[in-house]
Amino acid sequence: QGLGVHRFHVPQVAAEDWLELPRDEAHHACKVLRLRAGERVVVLDGAGLELGCEVEAGRGGRGSLRVRQRLRHPRPRQEITLIQAVLKGRAMEWLVQKATELGVARIVPITAERTVSQLDSGGAAGRREKWRAIAVEGIKQCGTVWLPEIALPVTVSEYLEQGTRSELVLVASLQPDAVHPRRCLESFMSTRGRYPESVSVWIGPEGDFTRVELGRMMEAGACPVTLGRSVLRSETAAVYLISVLQYELGSGAGKAEVGREDPAA
Repeated sequence: QGLGVHRFHVPQVAAEDWLELPRDEAHHACKVLRLRAGERVVVLDGAGLELGCEVEAGRGGRGSLRVRQRLRHPRPRQEITLIQAVLKGRAMEWLVQKATELGVARIVPITAERTVSQLDSGGAAGRREKWRAIAVEGIKQCGTVWLPEIALPVTVSEYLEQGTRSELVLVASLQPDAVHPRRCLESFMSTRGRYPESVSVWIGPEGDFTRVELGRMMEAGACPVTLGRSVLRSETAAVYLISVLQYELGSGAGKAEVGREDPAA
């Protein structure tokens, strides 16, 4: 990273040498951060583009930025999808933030039989917008250049009927036959000769998935994995398993600079 301290999110950045921050971001820059002309900031579009910018004084105020450097980051070679039972209260918001910081590619909220927080169609859309806003704040906080896709909440059955898009599917389970996540990765490696490029992770509600739900996931190819002897809260289990996978897969790709403007020009 190293291009600046403050980060802003601007989707669909044009290929120009300057840009205007959206209203909310401009307000934050001017009224909260009180940025001055000449200060350096970073702009992220959430789709792999990172811009090193300089606050411009003469074009509409401190919401105007001159682009000094463009970096294009390729997608990570391994993508993780978190299929998460909707949590009550602020726990889901906390988890969206942490999953974003840990670099997941996709978050699919689901309602299971034991899910406490059930959503109607109207509430689901509103919650997704809230979660997406939290994810945007997450990439700004940590500098992750890819904004995770956040799906509308669906039931376990609805998601299974869609068919998996991942090469390897894991489900955190309290069942006695669950294995260490590394066992599933090693099995995939021995069969394919490489690590999976995409992994989906099912995390159930407090009290776990029912045996029927777990059975359907296994029929669809999911591998039940244990997270140790302790019974973890749902949000803790998600962070634990995502972290294990990021470590084991060694995900993260380099970045290629696609354009530079000389600040002295």
